[in-house]
Amino acid sequence: MMPVSHAGGAELPAALGAGLAAERRRARSMEIRGKTALVTGGAVRIGRAIALMLAEAGANVVVNYNRSMDAAAQTVAAAEAHGVAALAVQCDVSDLAAVQRMAGVTLDRFGGVDIIVNSASDFGQISVPTDDYETWQRVTRISIDGTFYVTNSLAPSMLARGGGAIVNVIDLSAWQPWRRFTAHAVGKAGMMALTRQFAVELAPAIRVNALASGPVLPPDNHPQERVERAANLTLLKRWGQPVDATSAVRYLIEADFVTGSILVVDGGEQLV
Repeated sequence: MMPVSHAGGAELPAALGAGLAAERRRARSMEIRGKTALVTGGAVRIGRAIALMLAEAGANVVVNYNRSMDAAAQTVAAAEAHGVAALAVQCDVSDLAAVQRMAGVTLDRFGGVDIIVNSASDFGQISVPTDDYETWQRVTRISIDGTFYVTNSLAPSMLARGGGAIVNVIDLSAWQPWRRFTAHAVGKAGMMALTRQFAVELAPAIRVNALASGPVLPPDNHPQERVERAANLTLLKRWGQPVDATSAVRYLIEADFVTGSILVVDGGEQLV
């Protein structure tokens, strides 16, 4: 049997070379087309953009929402326009029983999921000291409990299908504290920790990563002065576009040798 060469130029035994070639074929990028994805907070803003990116790429999409029923229906219609199946499911992700019901509906319709994007979030503000325990509990539970409940409920179906990819959507507050956003920052830090913990627990079949987004898609009610101030906090002196976030999420889904990573897409804000 003739020896073969690898990238470094040295010759390898043919059997080993054949094994490496087979491994490279096995480790090709995850194909989104034909897969099923669940996106929490998928009815509006970046969650909606991610859901529609996945639909355009050929994935069936489960759009989770809590209160945005009309927006969820519009997102489902837009997803179906790409020729895929889509389903809106109402669920407060901080409620374990509700998440388990959502998982059951998803399994009944699609048999399982291959992709999870945890993007549900709440920007409720509190400063310390505070007596606003309701906001503290709501915001941290959506981020931390919600991410855990959704992943834990659907990971078995991913494993049964041979694996998959999970992306958690966080932001710079996970490691750069923001005044008046204590609950939000702690929630995002918890999601960052869960990203790494899940990556360890679910390897090698399931890859888990996080997108840490900077200023992308300003809220409609943002005063122009705040929009400009946020832009000036980046090296690029501008806001990002939804495609900046969705392209990063797609990369994390498809990149088969990336897990436990935090991909920062912030226009250089963390360096300012």
